[in-house]
This record gives sequence, C-alpha cells and structure tokens, in this order.
Amino acid sequence: MKIIVVGSGGREHAIIKKLKESPKVSEIFALPGNGGIAADATCVDISAMDIPAIVRFAKDNAIDYAVVAPDDPLVAGCVDALEAEGIPCFGPRANAAIIEGSKVFAKNLMKQYGIPTARYETFDDAEAALKYLETAPIPTVIKADGLALGKGVIIAATREEAKQAVISMMREGQFGKSGERVVIEEFLTGPEVSVLSFTDGQTVVPMVSSMDHKRAGDGDTGLNTGGMGTIAPNPYYTEKVAARCMEEIFLPTIRAMAKEGRPFKGCLYFGLMITPDGPKVIEYNCRFGDPETQVVLPLLEGDLLEIMQAVTEERLAETTVRFSEGAAACVIMASEGYPVAYEKGYEITIPNEALPHVYVAGAKRQGDKLVTSGGRVLGVTAVAENLPQALKQAYVLVDTIHFDHAFYRRDIGARALKAVEK
Repeated sequence: MKIIVVGSGGREHAIIKKLKESPKVSEIFALPGNGGIAADATCVDISAMDIPAIVRFAKDNAIDYAVVAPDDPLVAGCVDALEAEGIPCFGPRANAAIIEGSKVFAKNLMKQYGIPTARYETFDDAEAALKYLETAPIPTVIKADGLALGKGVIIAATREEAKQAVISMMREGQFGKSGERVVIEEFLTGPEVSVLSFTDGQTVVPMVSSMDHKRAGDGDTGLNTGGMGTIAPNPYYTEKVAARCMEEIFLPTIRAMAKEGRPFKGCLYFGLMITPDGPKVIEYNCRFGDPETQVVLPLLEGDLLEIMQAVTEERLAETTVRFSEGAAACVIMASEGYPVAYEKGYEITIPNEALPHVYVAGAKRQGDKLVTSGGRVLGVTAVAENLPQALKQAYVLVDTIHFDHAFYRRDIGARALKAVEK
C-alpha cells in the first residue's frame, strides 16, 4: 500500500517509523516531512495546510491510505477533503476535530454530558472577562478558544497576571482569531496524565499512558514549551484510575460526540489531572500528542496500519491492540533559547547506532548534512524493561549526539521515578 502522512515533526517521524514495520506498506510519502524523516519516507514539499494540493497529490499518485497527524489540517477539514475523493483516512473529520479546535465547544460538551472537568466561564467580551477576574479564585487558568500552537494556555498565579493574559489574547490579538473568545477556568492540582486512544466512533481503546514535561528547565522551571520529554507508562495512572477514566470520561466522551452528530474516528488524546476528587479532563486533542507519540508507539506491539484501518472501517472492537510491559523515555534535544528565540543551521551528528532511537522534529537537509531548523530538534527515545533503565539508556544516547547550542532537560522522568519508589 502507498501511504501519505501529513505533517512535519517528531510525532510524524514516530508514526512513519511504526508504519514502516507493516508488511502491507510499500511506500510512504511525508507531506512535507523534514530532513530527518527523509531517511524513512519520501518527503514532498506540500504544506500540511495546503489541502487542495494534498488531495491532488493523493489522487495523482494513487495513494491507498492517508494519515493526517497535526491539529490544524484536521480542524480545517483535510480528512473530509480526502474522503470526498475516495481516499480512506486516519483522523477525525472537521466536525469532530472541533473538540480540540474550540475549547468553548469542548467545555460545553463536558458540562452537558457530565464529564468531570474544571469549573469554568467563557467570554467573548474582554470587559466582561476582566470584571469576572476581579473576584475569581486565584490562581486561575486562561485559555484561548482556538488553536494556538499549544501556547494558548496561561496559568495565572496573580490577579494581575490573569488580567494581562485576557488583555493580550482578547485586545492585543496575541493568538489572532483563536483568542477572540476565552475560557477562564478553575486551577486544578494533582499529577497530570496523557492518554492517547484509538477510537472508531463507537469503541475506544486507550494506549499506554504517558507523562509530558512542558517546562523548558529542570525542576519544571522556565517557560512552557511544546514538551521537553516524556515517559510511559505514567505511574500515577493506576488500574483503578484507568477504570474510572473509562467509565466517567472516555466512553462518555465518545458517546457524547456520536450523540451530537460528530462521531470521532482517529486518535483522541485525553489530557487528564488526577485531582483529590478523581480524574478530570484538562484538555482534549484531536490527534496523537507530540512528544507523547515518541514513547507510546515504540511500546505498541503489532501492526499500526492494521489498527488504523480498523478505526477507519469501524471494526476496532474486533481488533487486538497490545502494548509491551516495558517502559519508554524520550528526551527532547532543543536549540538554546527555545521556546523564544534561537539560531538555526547547526550541523547535527548522530552515530549510526543511535539512529533507530531518534525522531527528528526540527531539522532539514543541507547537501549531505542534517542541520537544525527548529526549536525542538530531536526526540531521543529508549525502551527498556523498566523506567529507570529506559531513562538511563535515553541519556546515554543523548550524550552521543551533537549539535551546537543544544540543550535538554536532565530530569525527565524524575517525578515519575519518585512515584515508582513510593
């Protein structure tokens, strides 16, 4: 089968590497891909948001199956456009992708169907939002309604910070149209857990749980990023918590979307917090997480393409999905200055023995060299029998890789290790 994977980051590289293991796959095209992905797929210079060009390419090249990975093209209707031309896809249609595309929609859905989440208010008027903040409990969380490259969430520790977040989003247009409406919600406490799940609109099969590390610096200091590393499984996600999530969150969400006429087919990401009152939803994503995918898929046993096709064809209930008993750890190597300003164009050297463990996010080809072209450059993943071993191996691999002005957190998995030791 000839496959296209839409997207250009480490998540897409992880998906492509896993799809390559399928005996059914003959050729993979990445649209647009990146310099590292080029080692595992044919990269085609078509933007993930150029949906007409994606459809033309798929038709002209007799593509058998498409995987649309990023949020923007999913929300913009890439799956709808491909399916209209008879090309089967993995990923939700636009009317289901709204679960990530609009936080107001997601919060209202949870409220209507009794799915546990933080208390909240929504605003499309800055004055009303600012007035509400005069008496709202602090700390609080301000969220831009729409997609904002994963940066549209501000945790405000003071009333002044909360007001400034509203002004930046609603008056100054920090996130464009995405910030014209905001959600102001209760600040929850507890361990965070990411659970990616396969769903065909009726059945939901959670993948192995994971823990992301959002802050740029060790000890969870510094600015929020797209993620500086992940581990799986997440030790806070016990069997008891998992059972509650299935009954109180996962199945109710899938049933709610179906009832709303928005059946969700693809990967639905549940961002959860295990609060003293039980698990609650922080956010939904309409796709594989990045960098969670880089630890979840290496633990998947079996054929990813077969599972994806089962989702598309609504036969997930009769498909076996298994994950190994081991653990995985991913350390992100980023460019110094990320997530604000950073220089590009530095040569990356990766020894051959490390290549199978590296997912390339922000790099391009320059002649026969691979050079940095983004903030998050590489995800380095190790799989082992347990978490301490996986973390040790990941950092050993990181030490063999070089590019100028690289930085990475040295405490990925530290919180998880404490939980394991208890």
